[in-house]
Amino acid sequence: MKFPRLKLGTKIALLSFGLVLLSVLLVGVTIVIWISDSTEEEMGMRAMAIARTLAQLSAIQDNLGQKGGERVIQPIAERIRLATGVEYIVVFDMNKIRYSHPLADRIGTPFVDGDEERALLQQEYLSRARGVRGPSIRAFVPVLTDEGTRQVGVVAVGVLTPTLAEILKTIRYRLYSSLLVGLAFGIAGSFYLARNIKKNMFRLEPEEIARVFEERVAILQALGEGVIAVNTEGKITLINKEACRITGTTAQCVGQKIEQVVGHTDISLIIRGGVEYNSELFINKQLVLANFLPVRLKERIVGAVMTFRDKTDFKRLAEELTGVKTFIEALRVQNHEYLNKLHTIAGLIQLTKYQEASDYIFEVTEEQQEVTQFLSKRIRNPSVAGLLLGKFNRAKELKIILSFDEDSCVGELPSELESSNLVIILGNLLENAFEAVADKDLREVHCLLSQRKTELVCAVEDTGHGIRLEDQTQIFEWGFTTKGSENRGIGLYIVKKIINKLNGSIEIESGNWGTRFQIRIPLGTGCTECYEPVEGGSA
Repeated sequence: MKFPRLKLGTKIALLSFGLVLLSVLLVGVTIVIWISDSTEEEMGMRAMAIARTLAQLSAIQDNLGQKGGERVIQPIAERIRLATGVEYIVVFDMNKIRYSHPLADRIGTPFVDGDEERALLQQEYLSRARGVRGPSIRAFVPVLTDEGTRQVGVVAVGVLTPTLAEILKTIRYRLYSSLLVGLAFGIAGSFYLARNIKKNMFRLEPEEIARVFEERVAILQALGEGVIAVNTEGKITLINKEACRITGTTAQCVGQKIEQVVGHTDISLIIRGGVEYNSELFINKQLVLANFLPVRLKERIVGAVMTFRDKTDFKRLAEELTGVKTFIEALRVQNHEYLNKLHTIAGLIQLTKYQEASDYIFEVTEEQQEVTQFLSKRIRNPSVAGLLLGKFNRAKELKIILSFDEDSCVGELPSELESSNLVIILGNLLENAFEAVADKDLREVHCLLSQRKTELVCAVEDTGHGIRLEDQTQIFEWGFTTKGSENRGIGLYIVKKIINKLNGSIEIESGNWGTRFQIRIPLGTGCTECYEPVEGGSA
């Protein structure tokens, strides 16, 4: 038989009502048992007091154990029994012979209930027994004479104790009314609790909540961006796989401060309601682009969420895009330059200057071939070689002499050094050098790019005006420029960020003679020095 599926509200109401009902029943049973125990204890103390009183009477002490003593003891015991309402009073001597009993025919017979032995050893105590008329509690008190040095017998006083049914019958009206009031409040509270819980759960059933939760988790983990959520105390409450990968941590970091995972991050502004987009941060030695947004629940800020993406995720695209742009620029410059050269050759031929035309062709092809051969042989990374060739042709177009040091050599780059980062560094330094010598009579730029066993050295030197000492500490700041135009002052900032990410260093030498930038980037222990002799010196 298949039972119908109950809704969450019904389950909560039934469970709450069941718990209340069970609690009320347990309380009722506990009260009845407590009343029974209290009554029994009270009646036991009463029986003990009566037994002690009888044991102190001199009439009983003097006649107990004496022949004919029952004639004195029985009337006293019966009178006290009737006056106090106890069930029975039995007095017996050291031989267990009864000297008093509610049933006169039992006087003179032995007391054989079985629990009187301790009383014969001068001990007083209470014991429970069940007779024909129901359960009872008995008090045993030894009878001592000669100032308490000699025992002559025992006084046993028995009192009937009420059963649980009798106690329940006595207090039933008060007990039932209390239980009904408790159940009424329990039912009302159960339905209120079920309704309130259902409302806070957006009226969703557990299956629906589980499905929505699984969907959200799947979406969160499928995102290509890192996502970290924090509460108002800045502690992480949620982190997805991509965030774990970028930060180099695991999901066990939930509960930690966000500063412990992503480094120095001021989340307090966001928690107060601020918003921050496209903020560049270094996380786990990686440059990321981060967004910060507050999390609101019913117009109340309950935390913040941080989304970020590693810029190196665009490595292939950046390398392809950089390489394509570089080669396009090189082709454009070459096309413009060779059109001028073809016009020159055509003019010499038309002037019948054949020897001069032949010499000019040889000079042009020799220079270009020498540079191309040098770069293709010494710079094995195509993106970097393409950039340098493009900058060489651009320098010729700008009437600038760009020379490459004969020690320049780059082999296979290690995995931690992306070619796109090297292209950005070289491109910005060379472009700044071109601008520095643009209005000078001596327009020369020298470039060194040398891959050694433990480091990569990159140096660019120009014959420009130099950089003032007070400006050298600011040129790496975002937006700082000495050119006085908008949208400048970004290149060196990016260069500095990349160098910091690679744990490299940058040195500046500047004066009236020009400026020299030297960058050192440490390489892994597995790298080897790149050296291949080149004939003809520098290019």
